[in-house]
Amino acid sequence: MRAVALAAFLIGLPATAFAGGGFDIVVPGRPGVPIIINNIDASYTVIEGTWGLGKNVQVQPTIYGGRYVAERQPSDVGHYYPTLGLRPGYGRLEVEPPANRKLPKPAESYYQSWGAQSAPLPPQMDVPVNPPPVILAPDINDYPRRPRPRPRAEIPGRPPG
Repeated sequence: MRAVALAAFLIGLPATAFAGGGFDIVVPGRPGVPIIINNIDASYTVIEGTWGLGKNVQVQPTIYGGRYVAERQPSDVGHYYPTLGLRPGYGRLEVEPPANRKLPKPAESYYQSWGAQSAPLPPQMDVPVNPPPVILAPDINDYPRRPRPRPRAEIPGRPPG
């Protein structure tokens, strides 16, 4: 029994290796939307050699039938490819006005300027008209001195030493 199963397995093994070597018929997934491969409409055609399309290897398939589709300008709005030789399908429509048209009234004049300066100093009212050559400033002691600690011998109630 095991020999029959092994024989069936060995006979069927090489057949799976040749499973991807046939041809394919291309059927579009949506009617009216063509399948384009290398600028050829491959809808309802026979293709050979598509085994590289599903992997990271790219192989040029052979297409039997189909029709050549000329390269078109992409329909994306906002993209323009000058190498295609076509004019862009968007842009500004410029119309040259006639020379004898009625002109609009001129705009009013406009002027604006900026500047920077220091703030004015406050007036000093307590300065005499003829001040003496030396002005004595009051003595302000922000950091008063701490009293020096007394030596240990002078602290009452403590034994010297």
